[in-house]
Amino acid sequence: MQFRSLLFVPGNKESMLRKALNFRPDALVPDMEDSVPDAEKANARDTIAGVLPELAATGIPVIPRVNALDTGWTEDDLAAVVGPHIYGISIGKIHVPGDMHRVSALLDELEAQAGLEPGRIKCFLWLESAKAMVHCYEICSASPRIEGVAFGGEDFTHDMGIERLEDESEVAVARNLLCIAARAAEVQALDTPYFRFRDEDGLRQNCAKAKQFGFKGKFAIHPAQIEAINESFSPSRAEIEYARRVVAAFEEAERLGRGSTSLDGKVIDVPVVKRARALLDLAENA
Repeated sequence: MQFRSLLFVPGNKESMLRKALNFRPDALVPDMEDSVPDAEKANARDTIAGVLPELAATGIPVIPRVNALDTGWTEDDLAAVVGPHIYGISIGKIHVPGDMHRVSALLDELEAQAGLEPGRIKCFLWLESAKAMVHCYEICSASPRIEGVAFGGEDFTHDMGIERLEDESEVAVARNLLCIAARAAEVQALDTPYFRFRDEDGLRQNCAKAKQFGFKGKFAIHPAQIEAINESFSPSRAEIEYARRVVAAFEEAERLGRGSTSLDGKVIDVPVVKRARALLDLAENA
């Protein structure tokens, strides 16, 4: 399953969680971490647990974000949400593979207590530190539970002691590393949120750049971002039509006994047609 848009919803706001029942992102992410002040952590935990059945009834995968391992809240957060109503969990500040092993061990126990089959709860990890980038592939491949890894741009730049720039050039290397590691480990790479939620043009440009890096989706902080994110990470009509032309030209070349051909002045060979066929598969399954 490709997750194009994953919508954060503050977990301590029951009204916002219920409003989210009307939205259609690819995943709902009730949040217990950054959008919730420390004094509200317990309230968020209880509020999310109470609304989970209704969120799950929408048919949209529910992936609560729990607090990081170093906060002391992780175990209680997981205990509140692990059960038949969630698809997976998201957790930040994963620095080394051992962090994922700790999360997986906690999930093993909670799945057994809830009567769930082992490994049912998937994990979406936030890699947002220099140490995480150094250990990126090892983290991405640390457990079969991992289905996605997300780049945390704000926390990464904080860890590095550098400023966030408009063109995001300061995080280009880290984003590349994450996407390459995610692809090698066969998990989805998910991009950091775009915080100017009223700037749709900026969001679309940001998504286009992320897609070029290899990201397959992006977290949304406002429901108004869902449509633009979904469209950005889905093949466009022009891309689909060109891919069909590529496949048709290559198949005609094969029929004539050739291993390559050209289309619109560009060489069409095996890697190009593989990419075209993959895009058509994605379009059919979207």
